[in-house]
Amino acid sequence: MLKHLLGAACLLALSSLTPARADQGITDTTVTFAQVAAFDGPAAALGQGMRTGIEAAFAEANRGGGVHGRTLVLDTVDDGYEPDRSMAEVRGIIAGDAHIGLIGPVGTPTSQATQPLATAAGLPFIGPFTGAGFLRDPALTNVINIRATYGAETAVWIDHLVGGLGLERIAILYQDDGFGRVGLEGVTAAMDARGMSLVAQGTYTRNTVAVKTALLEIRKAEPQAVVMVGAYKPIAEFIRLSHKMKMDPVFVNISFVGSDALAVDLGAEGEGVIISQVVPFPWDASLPLVADYQTALTASDASAAPGFVSLEGYITGRVAIEALRAAGPELTRATYLSALASLGTLDLGGFTLTYGAGDNQGSEVVFLTQINADGSFTPVPVGQGG
Repeated sequence: MLKHLLGAACLLALSSLTPARADQGITDTTVTFAQVAAFDGPAAALGQGMRTGIEAAFAEANRGGGVHGRTLVLDTVDDGYEPDRSMAEVRGIIAGDAHIGLIGPVGTPTSQATQPLATAAGLPFIGPFTGAGFLRDPALTNVINIRATYGAETAVWIDHLVGGLGLERIAILYQDDGFGRVGLEGVTAAMDARGMSLVAQGTYTRNTVAVKTALLEIRKAEPQAVVMVGAYKPIAEFIRLSHKMKMDPVFVNISFVGSDALAVDLGAEGEGVIISQVVPFPWDASLPLVADYQTALTASDASAAPGFVSLEGYITGRVAIEALRAAGPELTRATYLSALASLGTLDLGGFTLTYGAGDNQGSEVVFLTQINADGSFTPVPVGQGG
């Protein structure tokens, strides 16, 4: 009997130290978001970069007193860039009912697995780090996209390689899943429009760097350019092995690759590699948005260097904050969803996002960059390349 009484006393003491669970992530003083993304494995830098940017935006707002008196909080959960794991984590978040919404998820296969769960639960799905077309379905009123589509990126690739550089022999390396196939479809459509076809295709398995078989297949075709739809670790491995085998085409990568991580991983071997981008140049402080981002980043984490992924995270955080302001002080998840759906045109300081009825796509901006010998980046005018 004494044992049971002591146990009950301990539970009572613990409960008195634990704050009451926030209803849908909302209290009088806080509002809490969840980020389910890759924080480990070959795509870890993407989840980490998005988190860094979101946290910088949230901390910036919190220094000004939060939004309507509420401090913004971000909880992060690692899904390892695996759909099944991501689904399990999102189901747990839905069941816990302690978050106003999901923010900054990373990847097409993981988003494909989790967006239907979020939509069915009426949970906001803000700023997914993917350009997959299915997230642009006008029926998905809980989804707010920031970035341009992969179709827009791949169209710019082919315009540059064919229309700008006059190349004809183009091959593709892509991740063998929904993400990679979306990229393949975009490239194929852009080449079909020019009466052209790919000279070779190669694939690799998600969350591996097993690219040698793909490289050997692509190498046989003697491509002038290889367009690549994957994460930075396997892409870096493919480029290094290509150089060892004396194959040196123009390499073009999709924004999802993680530009900063790829440049670091490749070192000197990254010189000339082209990457398409969907956010402004993170070092161009003449743009008010970028100046704000740099200031917020330094204040939040003095050791963090500017980069494309964390800038996208910062923009995503800013959009989430704008919707909180619009939702007003009597915040509920329902009023927040309504505010997200009514964002209209947002000028974040030289970078404009436009939403409307049946349009959850914020930006259509795509431009090309090139890695320099020192790992920095330079914008690439159409018709020029490495």
